[in-house]
Amino acid sequence: MSQPAQRPGRRQARPAFRLTALALALCCAGPLWADPAAGKAGIHLQQPAQPLGQALSQLAAKTGLLLGVDASLVAGKTAPALDGWFAPDAALVKLLAGSGLEAVPGSDGTYTLRRLPARSEAALPEVKVTASGDYLSLPAPYAGGQVARGARLGMLGNRDVMDTPFSITAYTADVVENQQARTVADVLANEPSARYTVSAGHLYENFRLRGFDVFAGDLSVNGLFGMTPQGHVPVEFLERVEVLKGPGAMFTGMPPGGGVGGVVNLVTKRAADDPLTRVTVDYTSDSQIGTHLDLGRRFGPTKQIGLRVNAAHREGDTTTDGQQKKRDFLSVGADYRGEALVLSGDFYYSKEEMKGGTPASAYWFADSLPSPLSAPDAKQNLFPGAYGTLENMGLMLRADYEINDKLSVYGSLGTQHYDYWGFINGTHARNIQANGNFTGVLTGQYGFSDSVASEIGLKGRFKTGDVGHDVVVSTSGLLQESGSLTKSGTSFASNIYNPAAANVGTLPRSARKTGETTLTSLAIADTLSFLDEKVLLTLGLRDQRVRTRNFNGTTGVQTSSYDKSTVTPSVGLVVKPWAAPVSLYGNYIEGLSKGDTVTDVTATNYGHTFAPYKTEQKEVGVKWEAGKFANTVSLFELTKPGMMKVGNAYTDGQERRHRGIEWNTFGEVSRNVRLLGGATYTKAELTRTQNGTYDGNTAIGVPEWQATLGSEWDTPWVNGLTLTGRLTYNGKFYLNAANTHQLPAWTILDLGARYTTRVAEQKVVFRANVNNVFDKNYFSGSFSDSYSMATIGAPRSVSLSASVDF
Repeated sequence: MSQPAQRPGRRQARPAFRLTALALALCCAGPLWADPAAGKAGIHLQQPAQPLGQALSQLAAKTGLLLGVDASLVAGKTAPALDGWFAPDAALVKLLAGSGLEAVPGSDGTYTLRRLPARSEAALPEVKVTASGDYLSLPAPYAGGQVARGARLGMLGNRDVMDTPFSITAYTADVVENQQARTVADVLANEPSARYTVSAGHLYENFRLRGFDVFAGDLSVNGLFGMTPQGHVPVEFLERVEVLKGPGAMFTGMPPGGGVGGVVNLVTKRAADDPLTRVTVDYTSDSQIGTHLDLGRRFGPTKQIGLRVNAAHREGDTTTDGQQKKRDFLSVGADYRGEALVLSGDFYYSKEEMKGGTPASAYWFADSLPSPLSAPDAKQNLFPGAYGTLENMGLMLRADYEINDKLSVYGSLGTQHYDYWGFINGTHARNIQANGNFTGVLTGQYGFSDSVASEIGLKGRFKTGDVGHDVVVSTSGLLQESGSLTKSGTSFASNIYNPAAANVGTLPRSARKTGETTLTSLAIADTLSFLDEKVLLTLGLRDQRVRTRNFNGTTGVQTSSYDKSTVTPSVGLVVKPWAAPVSLYGNYIEGLSKGDTVTDVTATNYGHTFAPYKTEQKEVGVKWEAGKFANTVSLFELTKPGMMKVGNAYTDGQERRHRGIEWNTFGEVSRNVRLLGGATYTKAELTRTQNGTYDGNTAIGVPEWQATLGSEWDTPWVNGLTLTGRLTYNGKFYLNAANTHQLPAWTILDLGARYTTRVAEQKVVFRANVNNVFDKNYFSGSFSDSYSMATIGAPRSVSLSASVDF
């Protein structure tokens, strides 16, 4: 994977450490290796991304380079991968890029590492902070390259995992490429606390984190909500998929859909220092054929201007019987990296088309059934003849300006337009009987949405006595206008095991505006550092306002409105009590969801709208590193209110509580073996229900146990061959609040392999993946965390690809 270029080094003031001279090579510098046939001077180096000290040792051993190193300087730093022909000194410069270090040659030929000099001798001593001062500089990959050492924590910027008082995981582009992920859902399949909540083969993707729904519209792109492509979210233009578990309203503002189980942020690709021209051709069963071009270049005397282009086309038959899909995607990412000013922009266009039918997005079982039936064949096409199109276009701009070493300002602006038409929602198998019979209705839709998002912030870094401060003040806004019109067809009878022909009606011809939502907020946060940053305390407040208006789709007349605001606090604490890489952490944070409106005309408070619901999270945990292997264990509790009827009126006194323990792990357990995944236990309880009817019951769609564990093994007998596997377990779960409908547990095995080699001096990677190896038919989960709707897991699929770097 090609990593983004780094800006010119910034001052990294740290306490002085005792100098330890480390000889990284025991032989004198010998002659350079060369490939005369190719006309290339230097030595061919192929090293993975890894800890900086280890990378320097390997470089010295291969080239005879002599280095004198202060061991404390390289501690905790990661070097990028090397793959190509390098002169030894050029390779050294590349390994040190972005580390804040430089190599100074001595008269005896020995190189000595030192920190880059500060830009201003008159500057006050700088407070070391955990956030990156350069928005475009991403946290380095962790050992193994599957995840990063840190992630973007909303308005606080990039934070190292060990300095963050939350459970976070940032999946890298390596995972996307090596697992042949097609959408964000494929990436989140590695997350033990996440589950996909739409039947395979559908046009949309939604998720659940820590047992609560997180809709695709709740994902953010480079920190902005409302900018995500709707439908299946493409991954060709993504460098990172970052997951923050738990509510994030304090750091990100309220998500448009009110998701509180977690925040998923998508980080777009940027051009690296080295030119990139990568072409990938792929095949996915049943006969999806695709091509992807990834092009990166930097321009200017210091490579300050970057351009990254990704284009993809894929079409053909899917694993759903009779269904065909076609997708076109284009993205352009540009950036300018100056000494004080950083500019970046992203444009994307995505279009996905489906024809020939679709599986049910959800299965509704008759209440009279003692228990739901066995899962049908996952390839079944329950609505043959259905079709639909989703078309997205987005543009985002950002500017960061460093006023001085202690003060910086930033601003983001984005706009997104989404059109959809066809039979793409409401494809439910309703009132399923004991023999599998159901009633179906296809509803044609025509609609659109327009979003404009913005954020402006000011960051300050200073000290008061021995206490460091990293203060951020931010204001954000999101305006979304949407319109939709639906037209239902004639109902028809069918069977989930033996589908009949569906009645496909006609589509509406246009849509007027039916909804308008405005989210605005003002937030302030301060991260205080004590005892040489062994203690980090983050305090924050966000004032969030939610305004909505709804309109009649035919007449355009306003039918309802909503205007509420609330303040959400947060507290996060990290303590590093020992010299060993161990962090103890805890947090209290609140999430926000739009309050319900009473629509029951018989209620005494008909028409009343409640204030935004606050989901509260309390969490404590421990993070530790064992060599190149990192772990996070957390205990969490989330409580979320809701609306329920009491007598003749409705209140917001309903409540559900999720308590659990979660383990996440990643890294290298040995030189050639990598692990990624974890497990979670959740007790999701309905604590307050209408008349106490279901108090103490288990919440819909939340199993007690979930686990996902993936592995990679670089085989010793074939250089460049890696074998992969992933095991996913989902415990049994209930489909209704009465806990009378329960679906069984399931386990899925995925296997894969990749082979990296060179053909005519070009790097080539062949990949093969088989998901659901044993072709298991199973109910994967529930479509909603509030309604009785089951979903179907994906059938066995085979993915093949070949990537060539020119």
